[in-house]
Amino acid sequence: MTGAAAVPVAAGRGAGSGLLCTVAGPLPASAVRGPVLAHEHLALDLSRGTGPGAVLGARHRCAIAAELAAVRREFGLALVIELTCRGMGRDLAGLARIAAASGVAVVAATGWYYEPFHPPGLDRAHPERLAETLIEEIRDGRGGIRPGVIGEVGSHGDVPSGPEARVLTAAALAARATGLPVATHARLGRGGRAQLELLTAAGLPPDRIALGHQDLLDDPAVHRELAAAGAYVGFDTVGKEDYQSDAVRLRLLLALLEAGHADRVLLSCDVSRHRYLAGEGGTGYGHLFRSFVPRLRAAGADAELIDGLTRRNPLRFLTGRDLPYGTTGGDPS
Repeated sequence: MTGAAAVPVAAGRGAGSGLLCTVAGPLPASAVRGPVLAHEHLALDLSRGTGPGAVLGARHRCAIAAELAAVRREFGLALVIELTCRGMGRDLAGLARIAAASGVAVVAATGWYYEPFHPPGLDRAHPERLAETLIEEIRDGRGGIRPGVIGEVGSHGDVPSGPEARVLTAAALAARATGLPVATHARLGRGGRAQLELLTAAGLPPDRIALGHQDLLDDPAVHRELAAAGAYVGFDTVGKEDYQSDAVRLRLLLALLEAGHADRVLLSCDVSRHRYLAGEGGTGYGHLFRSFVPRLRAAGADAELIDGLTRRNPLRFLTGRDLPYGTTGGDPS
């Protein structure tokens, strides 16, 4: 490793600091008193790869802010981990406006998405050079905004392509140098094992990794394996019934909880098209708390477990530090 190893963690941020890097500046994790959405999009443009509906643009900004504010009032939503990165139509200034208008803190991301969305030339770049690009942004920010997570970096098969492997390795190197965690995109839940192997081979501890979209993979054994290795398992497409029913998601989640891995789960809705917004008839950002959490509660989850799943787990993922139950937060219902 070259320059990436020599860059120190920025003051007041990184694993163990207890501070979140939000679009409005540093925020103590202990000040997050309500639930967290662990994998969302508030501003993105994937239209060139998946069609014109895969957009959350400036014209949707007011509706998104209003919806987040409503979820904050109804369920106490305190923080959104926004995983739109390079190549996905990221809009840092737009995120800052949404956070200010909604009263919900937002953590922004950096990194590169999976291969169809890579910019020209990325397939030839060395992982260390890519890592240096990420480290510079994490250290210096863009327009006064610093990312607080690396993601969603990813792949779209059982084994990452060559360019995807380089991006994942670069993400791990940058995470090691800065203390930020890495969140992945595993298309349709596939490839989580390979992603974990690549990231840990580059020296990133499993507990700094969240493997995305595992609720789209109906394989409890894989979920147990990933969680037992120490990684976070993303049940982060809740409400996307076109991909997987919430009934199946609940069954898979309960199996993972029963296996003793409640501290390895991250929950979210992954709103990634404007038709998913509540104002356009979609399930919206509040579906997790309005529909899925009550079903989880009916299956036997108590307030402490729900607080762990919706608040303490994502905050531990971001900071590397545990928060106790009972001093802040609670059951988002």
